[in-house]
Amino acid sequence: MTDLWKLNGKRALVTGGTKGIGKAIAEQLLSLGAAVTIVARTQVDIDACVDTWVSDGRSVGGICADVSLAEGRKKIVEAITRQSESLDILINNVGMNIRKQPEDYTAGETERIFQTNMTSVFDMCQQTYGLLKKSETASIVNISSVAGLAHMSSGAPYAMSKAALNQLTRNLAVDWAKDGIRVNAVAPWYINTPLAAPVFSDRDKYESIIKHTPLRRIGEPHEVASLAAYLCLPCASYITGQTIAVDGGYMACGWQYP
Repeated sequence: MTDLWKLNGKRALVTGGTKGIGKAIAEQLLSLGAAVTIVARTQVDIDACVDTWVSDGRSVGGICADVSLAEGRKKIVEAITRQSESLDILINNVGMNIRKQPEDYTAGETERIFQTNMTSVFDMCQQTYGLLKKSETASIVNISSVAGLAHMSSGAPYAMSKAALNQLTRNLAVDWAKDGIRVNAVAPWYINTPLAAPVFSDRDKYESIIKHTPLRRIGEPHEVASLAAYLCLPCASYITGQTIAVDGGYMACGWQYP
């Protein structure tokens, strides 16, 4: 039974793996025995993470590429293919946001958000499909957001991209079940990451977030990473097509009388 809680011999690819949630997921997968390749745009950040993990005896490598660009995704897949004939775990973590009122977005800003948060994920899934299929027990985990499930003042294009990601998760889970590929999404609320730091710097916004979170605190990256890693384990082999919130109770809360 203990093998159900291990990832020994599994190969994982984590995009955006040097900071925040992506870094925490890479650390969790490594601790469970997986060999992990992280992707980021900055070589210095990759080297810092890889050096630390290698010194701890972990099997880890890095690829410097921009996942939001077609040439970046091609570079990633070519590198992974050279390393192995199969891939067991794909973590689509890269995301970005521009916070504005709906009427203020330019077409270019909306396109950039969708290109990073949604189009790149679909393309990564498509391009790694052959590698994942060879695993026979592969798992894809998409890092979504509760913004794709309910309104949270994150901006309409971001919410739209995450809602689309949730639906992509369901579609791929059904279409690729025959290939033994499970597909799930993790939807965080506000987490203590660089992406959310600008929001937390506004004291009024920070206090409002805490007020609307039943657990009355911000989440930590490892709390999201734990679920993402679990969904890749053999013990989660009957879970697919799900979008699971990691939100301190936000989605269950609704309106409360003061």
